[in-house]
Amino acid sequence: MRKSTRKRPWPRVLLIVTTTLLGLVAVIGVGGYLYLRNSEWWVAITLFHDDYRATNFRTMHELFPAREVPAGGEVWELPTAAGGPEVLPETYRFNGEERSLTSFLQESETTGLLVLRDGVVTHESYYQGNEANSLAQSFSMAKSVVSALAGIAIEEGYIGSVRDPISDYVPESRGSGYDGVSIHDVLTMSSGVDFSEDYDNFRSDVMWLPVQIFGFREAAPDILAKLGRKREPGTYNEYISSDSIALGLLVARATGVPLTQFLSDKIWIPAGMESAAWWNTDYHGNELGHAFLGATLRDYGRLGLLYLNGGRRSDRPENGEIIPARWVYESVNRTEAHLQPGENPDSFWIFGYGYQWWIPEDPDGEFAAIGIWGQYIYVYPRYATVIVKTGTDYYFDTRDHETIEVFRAIARGGSR
Repeated sequence: MRKSTRKRPWPRVLLIVTTTLLGLVAVIGVGGYLYLRNSEWWVAITLFHDDYRATNFRTMHELFPAREVPAGGEVWELPTAAGGPEVLPETYRFNGEERSLTSFLQESETTGLLVLRDGVVTHESYYQGNEANSLAQSFSMAKSVVSALAGIAIEEGYIGSVRDPISDYVPESRGSGYDGVSIHDVLTMSSGVDFSEDYDNFRSDVMWLPVQIFGFREAAPDILAKLGRKREPGTYNEYISSDSIALGLLVARATGVPLTQFLSDKIWIPAGMESAAWWNTDYHGNELGHAFLGATLRDYGRLGLLYLNGGRRSDRPENGEIIPARWVYESVNRTEAHLQPGENPDSFWIFGYGYQWWIPEDPDGEFAAIGIWGQYIYVYPRYATVIVKTGTDYYFDTRDHETIEVFRAIARGGSR
């Protein structure tokens, strides 16, 4: 039999198969992109992108689950200085250099700056699309708010004492690294719990946390329940966001109401906050005590004024303490060696720490709530000054010392 001389069509078949597969990959790729682009994963992936940060930080309550913090009380009016706004200092000193304040505000990607002196607005400015009624994302400034709520809960008898184990109130923490740890040690970031707060490592606990909560929809208490312990509580100050999540759960479990309701009832309404705030939750309704509170600059300023005035409204001192004065003092005047500012072998950083408030290096009685990406509530009692600054600063982690010097220059420069 004669052999066929016709060539087998393998090259053509291979080409057809390859083209089909590539087409399928392209279709799947486009479909996957479109799905991703319209999903919450896309928001999570682009949350901190340069093109989206400023907008995202105003609208976090629209991007992820959130619960409202209603206002509604008699508004705490913040009058503007009679002679007009003060002129900010043109320069400040840092590392032995004279630097431009205007350049600093630009380089630190400021979205808002508010200066209050004696309860009067002496400066207010907004950038990157933010306005006076914009919600500014707190990030870790929320930790200081949770601290205030814990103090109120203790004062009202919902929690016995800061010496109580947090696991007595948060059942999910039993058997975890938080089992038996005192509330005091959690408040001062001295829990000894094994949680990595490394912002340069995507696989660290703090970087993986939003993926777990918003991507895989894990419940915050379940995440805490998996954490172990790496050192004896109360011996070393190491900043970890899981401590603040635990404190948020503590307040909610002890009071029996959502954190947002307790915040509204005990601070937002009696303090005369002007606008409703929003607090992001996990998909199971647990507010995230370590971050994700959105409020206006002026309402953050009012919170700072409460701490400046020993827990009272300066316009209504007769109304009594909104935050217990003793708690305000204890929150920013810790005496434990491992919490002191400066070079400290028992602390992870050079700033000191209190009950979820920072004490800057070489303190002059000041303290601050600080959040990543450049969020600050700075209180300087000597000059009766509160400064709020929000931003989208990519280099936030290296700018805290300089920012404190800017605030000091503003407070001292405007003193009378």
